[in-house]
Amino acid sequence: MELERVKLEKEEEMNIILGQSHFIKTVEDVYEALVTSVPDIKFGLAFCEASGEKLVRHDGTDKKLEDLAVKNLREVNAGHSFLIILEGSFPINVMNEVKRVPEVCRIFCATANPVEVIVANTKTGRGILGVVDGEPTVGVEKKEDKEKRKKFLRDIGYKR
Repeated sequence: MELERVKLEKEEEMNIILGQSHFIKTVEDVYEALVTSVPDIKFGLAFCEASGEKLVRHDGTDKKLEDLAVKNLREVNAGHSFLIILEGSFPINVMNEVKRVPEVCRIFCATANPVEVIVANTKTGRGILGVVDGEPTVGVEKKEDKEKRKKFLRDIGYKR
């Protein structure tokens, strides 16, 4: 087995969801989950088939994001993987609906952080082992950090 790191390319303000799914209808079902979750959502979606024609299937509401999802997933090139790139919305707004798609098996990450995908090459194929999402921690939250976190969540409307 050979291991490889693939750095996903995206602009700083973009969010991604990287996951694993299992059927050609993933693209249509995830598309529907996204557009029914957030009005006027901007996203690109790509899915690597693991058998049959073995194509990168894709769709989206924004050509630039769709092309970027395809470009990144061609680099990852792991069967049954999918990548959603969001702009102007956040994974928290769509995660429950994406996870409810019957073909979705797992989510590796949902983040705006820089991401490296750890990919394994074997005699039978190529698969995602996991991701590196963000930097190591530098300490433990103190009382003032907790207050700041709670205030931030309320200021942006995620908590009351």
